[in-house]
Amino acid sequence: MGRILHIGVGNFCRAHLADYTQDAGGWRITGVSLRSATIRDGLQAQDYRYGLAIQGQAVKPITVFEHVLVAPENPRAVLQEIATPEVQIISITVTEKGYHLTSDNQLDVADPLIASDLAGGDPRTVIGCLARGLAERQAPVTVLSCDNRAANGDVLRAAVAAFAERAGLSIDWAQASFPNSMVDRITPATSQALRDATGDPMAVPTEPFREWVIEDSFAGPRPDWPDVQFTDDVAPHEMRKLRMLNAAHSMLAYAGTLAGHTYVHEAMGDPTLRQAARDIMAEAARTLTPDMQALAPAYADALIARFDNPHINHSLRQIAMDGSQKLPYRMIDSIRALQGQGHPAPALAAGVRAWITFCRQEVAEWRDVQDPLAAQIAEIIRTGKADNALLQLIGADDLSQAILG
Repeated sequence: MGRILHIGVGNFCRAHLADYTQDAGGWRITGVSLRSATIRDGLQAQDYRYGLAIQGQAVKPITVFEHVLVAPENPRAVLQEIATPEVQIISITVTEKGYHLTSDNQLDVADPLIASDLAGGDPRTVIGCLARGLAERQAPVTVLSCDNRAANGDVLRAAVAAFAERAGLSIDWAQASFPNSMVDRITPATSQALRDATGDPMAVPTEPFREWVIEDSFAGPRPDWPDVQFTDDVAPHEMRKLRMLNAAHSMLAYAGTLAGHTYVHEAMGDPTLRQAARDIMAEAARTLTPDMQALAPAYADALIARFDNPHINHSLRQIAMDGSQKLPYRMIDSIRALQGQGHPAPALAAGVRAWITFCRQEVAEWRDVQDPLAAQIAEIIRTGKADNALLQLIGADDLSQAILG
């Protein structure tokens, strides 16, 4: 029986990785929470079993978790699990901000949590945990990022390597593989209504659609995951998803919230926002590889149908979180690519402006911007700085004319 150590046991992991692994059979998952014991306690109370509420289907029992470690309670146990040879795959879902990177994808050594990990205390970040755990490991392992970051495996490997170099750690890189991957499944937060309907406080809601494309560069065995596409090059699939689906989602999150909507399907009922989503997808499609461009119209139609789904209450504010981490590769990369082709990007530019307006409204109404750069965003706005200062914060000040006019 194979073993996976998964860091970040939120709803997406439990609707995606765990679902695929349940279907594969023969593998078990040990979870790691880097912050809170809440999910561990909830799962432990029901023998680490929970129901996956796939819309339109019977609730599916998920039984692949063995236990969940809580890093603040026992950081040494997490490092031991990373190092143990019986763990063949270490998978990650910690969201974009969990990588602690600068706008140019370098390890942010000024980040207080990274600085603390480098100083030698018990590691509190996924980067610190991986670097220190892999330094103790003497067996092959695949470290599999499942987060919405472009070139997520490459970026994760570079961050761990940068940490290890600064911390004076020696890692056997020949035994560690970091494949890139693309993941897709809309997974909202669990509502009290779902808990009541299922009688399961740990139930996870999700849509029927799921997709996973993984670079075929595993260091050892892997589950026989059904329907996963293994490929030599994830980038075209990744660009399609990030630049079309995620860019449209972000635009809807900011513009939809500003328009008074709560959920994605409500924003899609607004004809102006619906067209804006279509326009963003069309602009982004022009930046894709020829093969993906050919698939883009059908893919866009499928995305619109998924966004329209009234049974998946995907909160706009949930999507709106951490915009400074998401916009660079959801929108900015596409604007830059289109500019290089000599094409304007009015829909994508409007999406970035919606983020700026959203941030300004949050600060004006004395709400905390849910973003790792919240303090910088608030300082820029409260001191009366121009919009270009916010673009500079996300590495897009060179596109000021294209975005702001």
